[in-house]
Amino acid sequence: MFRRVLIANRGEIAIRVLRACRELDIMGVAVFSEADRASLHVRLADEAYPIGPAPSGESYLRIDKLMDVARRARCDALHPGYGFLAENPELPRACASAGITFIGPSAEAMQKLGSKTDARRLAQSARVPTVPGAVEPLERVAQARDLARALGYPVLLKAVAGGGGKGMRLVESEEALPSAWRDAASEAQNAFGDPRLYLEKYLERPRHIEIQVLGDHYGRVVYLGERECSVQRRHQKVIEEAPSPAVDEPLRRKMGEAAVRLAQAGGYTNAGTVEFLVDAQRHFYFLEVNTRLQVEHPVTEMTTGLDLVKLQIRIAAGEPLWLAQEQIVLRGHAIECRIYAEDPDNNFFPSPGRITARRIPAGPGVRLDDGVYPGWNVPTEYDPLLGKLIAFGNDRGEALARMRRALEEYYVAGIKTNVGLFREILRDAEFVRGEIHTRWLDQWLMARAERVAAASDSRLVEEAAALAAALWHASQNGAATPAAAKPESRWKLEGRRELLDREPR
Repeated sequence: MFRRVLIANRGEIAIRVLRACRELDIMGVAVFSEADRASLHVRLADEAYPIGPAPSGESYLRIDKLMDVARRARCDALHPGYGFLAENPELPRACASAGITFIGPSAEAMQKLGSKTDARRLAQSARVPTVPGAVEPLERVAQARDLARALGYPVLLKAVAGGGGKGMRLVESEEALPSAWRDAASEAQNAFGDPRLYLEKYLERPRHIEIQVLGDHYGRVVYLGERECSVQRRHQKVIEEAPSPAVDEPLRRKMGEAAVRLAQAGGYTNAGTVEFLVDAQRHFYFLEVNTRLQVEHPVTEMTTGLDLVKLQIRIAAGEPLWLAQEQIVLRGHAIECRIYAEDPDNNFFPSPGRITARRIPAGPGVRLDDGVYPGWNVPTEYDPLLGKLIAFGNDRGEALARMRRALEEYYVAGIKTNVGLFREILRDAEFVRGEIHTRWLDQWLMARAERVAAASDSRLVEEAAALAAALWHASQNGAATPAAAKPESRWKLEGRRELLDREPR
């Protein structure tokens, strides 16, 4: 087993890996940028080293700085977490050159399966159904236009090196393609250092279902059930659950076996996720492989009873995977909400600032993976994810009830979060019935905005009518308007004057 592991990440995932290391009696070594000097993962680590200024391009994305820390701290392994360099094959290559074990797949497997176009070709060779689209990166927008015409709109532009919704654009017409191409390529370059794009047919109202796989260095690969990830905002997952309310055992087995075939074809080891789209007829299509630990891995841990991070470390250390497929049994139901420092009522604008107070939910079946504390400043430089709230129950109904209760208990002061939005979503009738798809949340948010605007307009009309009636009655009775307890705002006075001018005389 390893003695010292460098955790090449920050925030809640760095803390999650630190906890697994501590349970395995391994020293956890953290890194931090200038913006993260006071972060919780730094405080909890056995050792912590600075790696540069706040911009990730000068700190968390610098392989040379990470390798320098690994050598100075005498680390014999490195865990990438997710995001940043977790899916960049140059990191495992650098680890191999430095004699450090990378806790993840090999650079070769990451290259094959992490590249969206390479993975599509491999999936086709492994008899895994794929969404119609490009099998090679597209060099020019003209190529994308020709393919989109052949497939028919709408289509999706996606980053070859992408993940997490970065570098992805839904294109619904040929006129929108050039600007979508520019925006997607620019975002892909900024997020992954690779602007290349490919294109695939957009499926109407599909579900996003993913299969968790584990593979050791001795040829054994197993799948750990599925996760339902259809509740997304602009292609970014927001709520995940396991198992999916739409997947039965025969479909689970077919998807799981397809995911295993693909992982074996790519020589995959360690933890990974094979993502699929499932249409209304229950046909599934390969989407992509995430060659790393997923943000939503806790729901799989809750329903399988397995610690995925410790399994990652054990596999990387050379231990054989002791699990046989028939030993993996799913029990109960788990739901995860991603809690962000953002304002849903202001177009989800990030809400950085100092956390002045916090109350953590607890009780049966409740888990919180986060990396914040009162007095800490949420930085502007990184993703505003504060943490993940997970609820587990014997069935989906109990898991939903526990999540609603946990959301009521959760409290953060000083910044805005999306917790209130989750309280609404988890009481929506369609969500409770499990009638969701990848555009469900975007449509739900549009309908919600329309309801809020209509209610606001109706309230203003009612208030104006009441004021006009009161003023008219006062003038008829010769009574003076009662003095206000405090000065009226200029805005209200001007609004009332306009209403009176419109009143028939």
